[in-house]
Amino acid sequence: MSLINVSNLTFGYNGSVDNIFEDVSFQLDTNWRLGFTGRNGRGKTTFLRLLLGDLEYRGSITSNVIFHYFPYDVPDMAADTLSVLQAIAPDAPHWALVKELSRLALDESVLYRPFETLSNGERTKALLAALFLNENGFLLIDEPTNHLDAAARTLVADYLRTKNGFILVSHDRTFMDACVDHILAINRMNIEVQHGNFSTWQTNKERQDTFELAENAKLKKDIKRLNEAAKRTAKWSDDVEKSKIGGHAGDRGFIGHKSAKMMKRSKAIESRRMNAAEEKSQLLRNLDTADSLKLSPLVYHSERLASLDGVTICYGNHTACENISLTIRQGQRIALQGRNGSGKSSILKLFAGLDMDFTGHFWRGSGLQISYVSQDTSFLTGSLSDYAQECNIDESLFKAILRKLDFARAQFDKDMRDFSEGQKKKTLLARSLCERAHLYIWDEPLNFIDVLSRMQIEELILAHSPTLLFVEHDAAFTKVIATSSVILG
Repeated sequence: MSLINVSNLTFGYNGSVDNIFEDVSFQLDTNWRLGFTGRNGRGKTTFLRLLLGDLEYRGSITSNVIFHYFPYDVPDMAADTLSVLQAIAPDAPHWALVKELSRLALDESVLYRPFETLSNGERTKALLAALFLNENGFLLIDEPTNHLDAAARTLVADYLRTKNGFILVSHDRTFMDACVDHILAINRMNIEVQHGNFSTWQTNKERQDTFELAENAKLKKDIKRLNEAAKRTAKWSDDVEKSKIGGHAGDRGFIGHKSAKMMKRSKAIESRRMNAAEEKSQLLRNLDTADSLKLSPLVYHSERLASLDGVTICYGNHTACENISLTIRQGQRIALQGRNGSGKSSILKLFAGLDMDFTGHFWRGSGLQISYVSQDTSFLTGSLSDYAQECNIDESLFKAILRKLDFARAQFDKDMRDFSEGQKKKTLLARSLCERAHLYIWDEPLNFIDVLSRMQIEELILAHSPTLLFVEHDAAFTKVIATSSVILG
């Protein structure tokens, strides 16, 4: 066992008014399977970069392990996979590499293919296998699930549960619960470390929040009562002082004594009031509130909105999916499921009206209004104001939704190219929520988005019941939201 000691860590980006970390201290055990959680923009990836030594900071981070970061940057994507993995783990024998790949359901044959020909899921598995073969290594695993289908997520979670010595950044609650034994949480005002998985941490946080809310309400009542008592004492004191004027000399000693008692009582009330205010100020510092979101879906004039009948979609000589039949009816929330490469995104694009090469029958209702959120965020550039104007949406509403999704006002002045991936995804979702549509089509909308925002979106959908066709590998979200599922082979 060894420790990672973080002492008095302070860091802020140049030009930023507030520091991301301010005099933070804690310890991590290198044998832990550590889940790392916190809202978008709180500094999770920044902390990983600090561990790697990529950024200058004040304070100290000490350990005797070698940090390795995932996703690993492959310099030559055309190289064969064996060469790529040997560069990551040069001391690992070939048999060990093959064994590790087999545990992730990857055949040895992938080693002799160009790395660029591997699917995103295969790349994730291969890189993780190689990184875990490094001696004295501690892995910093940043969002590994974004390109994994449901089956692959289960497989990778089972694999990680057999390992020790990593920090895992993920917003997939089910995935985290399956493979971590400690939680590192960046809260609004502090960083905490707890034993257990994500659900354990969340339950503890909800209990703490509930307790603090009750204490806060109690202290508010106490402060109100003390304020009223202070006003009464002040009035009594004034009345006593007035009685001195024109009074008899023999009464003044008694009056002075009474006045002193009033002063003493006033000071006691003020002291209790200050103590209550100080106690109250220590509460609710880490309470993350999530304002309700709103959506105004349109009602279509008929039950059936769109349908596919025996549709096959192709990209040149490659068949994305074949012989697909699917009908979307008003009020449905259909989860499109299947392994990576089964054509889910292609079907969403066809329904969304993008130009696709297909055979079979595709029908979409006349005048059907569709709001589409793609997987891709790379096209986002420029200001939020320009994007709102380009999309013909209400800028004030757009920014209000982003604020509810925990966007800081300072983000509004930045170029969208400089947003984190989670912030970019929230930008696309906020734009969609501004659009009145008969049908909402969302392709992996939760990639990179923090758990609290996921719960906000769940509540929104349940409250406003839009017609929704979506692809999402977050099992907890899909279980709550989908009214039906279509599984592709």
